[in-house]
Amino acid sequence: MPDHFGIDDAGRTNLSRVFIERPIATILLAIAVVLAGTLAYRLLPVSPLPEVDYPTINVNARLPGASPETMAASVATPLERAMGTIPGLAEISSNSSQGSVNVELRFDIGRDINDASRDVQAAINTAASQLPRGMPGLPTYAKVNPSQAPILALALTSPQLSPGQLFDIASTILAQKLAQIPGVGSVDVGGSSLPAVRVSLDPNALNQYGIALDDVADAIRSANTLRPLGTVANDSKQWQIEANLQLRAATDYEPLIVAMREGRPVRLGDVATVAEGVEDRYAAGFHNDRDAVLIVVSRQPNANIIETIDAIHAQMPVLDALLPAGVDMTVAMDRSPVIRATLADAEFTLLLAIALVVLVVLAFLGNLRAALLPTLAIPVALLGTLAIIWLCGFSLNNLSLMALIVAAILVVDDAIVVLENISRHIENGASPMTAAMRGAGEVGVTLLSMNIALAVVFISILFLDDFVERLFREFSITLVAAMLVSLAVSLSLTPTLSARLLRRKRERRANRLQRFGANLFERSRNGYARSLDGALRHVPMILTLFACVIGFNVWLFTMVPKGLMPTQDTGQLRGFARGDDGLSFQVMQPKLDE
Repeated sequence: MPDHFGIDDAGRTNLSRVFIERPIATILLAIAVVLAGTLAYRLLPVSPLPEVDYPTINVNARLPGASPETMAASVATPLERAMGTIPGLAEISSNSSQGSVNVELRFDIGRDINDASRDVQAAINTAASQLPRGMPGLPTYAKVNPSQAPILALALTSPQLSPGQLFDIASTILAQKLAQIPGVGSVDVGGSSLPAVRVSLDPNALNQYGIALDDVADAIRSANTLRPLGTVANDSKQWQIEANLQLRAATDYEPLIVAMREGRPVRLGDVATVAEGVEDRYAAGFHNDRDAVLIVVSRQPNANIIETIDAIHAQMPVLDALLPAGVDMTVAMDRSPVIRATLADAEFTLLLAIALVVLVVLAFLGNLRAALLPTLAIPVALLGTLAIIWLCGFSLNNLSLMALIVAAILVVDDAIVVLENISRHIENGASPMTAAMRGAGEVGVTLLSMNIALAVVFISILFLDDFVERLFREFSITLVAAMLVSLAVSLSLTPTLSARLLRRKRERRANRLQRFGANLFERSRNGYARSLDGALRHVPMILTLFACVIGFNVWLFTMVPKGLMPTQDTGQLRGFARGDDGLSFQVMQPKLDE
């Protein structure tokens, strides 16, 4: 063989020669790829779908007591008018409810979210002069990620404590503990609000005493004002005067003096009903048939959902120990079972593909060693692909796993093409080393051109519109990476192992499996020849049948339901209802087994 690098004895470019001549380096390189892929598999984040981050900002404004119609007219309209002039704004929508307004701003994908947030703040300042004076504060905004759906929801219930007390426990104790767990991005508490004292004024009593609403409000505010009480000092010592003047319970507010009439004090209990309550009485939460406070957990960007949820479950005994007696904490929603099932199905599909490859190659070649070669190529190629997608910052999701499953077929194709050509030379009497050199050299350039052609087809997804390109980017790049790694493995590891593991023709004896494979192949070839001969003798009928099949496929295409993503059973029921009083709530619960 000539000494020129990559040139075989026939003068052809041989891409596999350098690997065949250096088997130890080739095997060590394959082991390195396997180790890198194994490490990447442990580090890759897991999510249902790829991250499609539309720059989105939510603006919230509050006006306690205002109706949804008032909020839409006096708060939402000025905000929308001011924010509609922001450059790069793709969509604006608002939702007005009792006492609050939520305005969602969605920008173009190329818009920088930080620049957009500054423009939003400027628009809020512009609209401030047109907003009602009774608002407790200016509207606030927050950057949100629509693709970051909650991963876990906990429900707190208790037969003794009120929802306000449960909300206080959840927001002041549990939320902080959950936020400290690695991978947790945000913790939202809903289903109620913080405890508060609610004062319901009696208009008739106010009119009888001649007291205005502002007088009552000023008396309540002044009663809770934090101010220094002074000091007492002598020649050698000084004492600071302190007193607990904060009113916290309804019984503390009832004796509060709001006015003096005819030398007699008029107390708050004389003109109002004071009761314990919550800040927002329109917030409600339910778990099964009981009032509940819900703790909704979202993950950090690029965090592994499975690991994050497992870490939360590991901290559940600690969280239970922090709860008062009589408080039950249960998991109301958990996304990990669906993702685990998806990963398990994908792994089963890959293992099934490997098993089928071994059986098919074993049946037709009748050689266990030959059947093991493409089997070894599959894990090396797929693990190498995992290392690449980790370097690209991707995640394990439905689309990237689908790309790996499709790639498993391509890996098998490349390895079998090389193996079959090498086996053909061995059948013709060549030594395994010579057969590996010739066989890999003959199909190397063909495999290269074939994989480049396939890569161009899938890489064209990156030139689609913004949303589709963002959604299918990981699928496209993962599949292209798998094809390139498969090509490298088929031209390096497969011929290298073939040169060392396969035997000469005279050293092999035809066993029962080989005879069965040869007989099966001969029968398949004869059957195909007979069917082809019959088709060529009835060309008009075959063409008519071909046209009917095409027409049937067109009809099926029009009848099959269409959608962006396939429907998936997540094991949960989601509903949305609106009560007669305008109160809206969402219901989430695990689906019944039956």
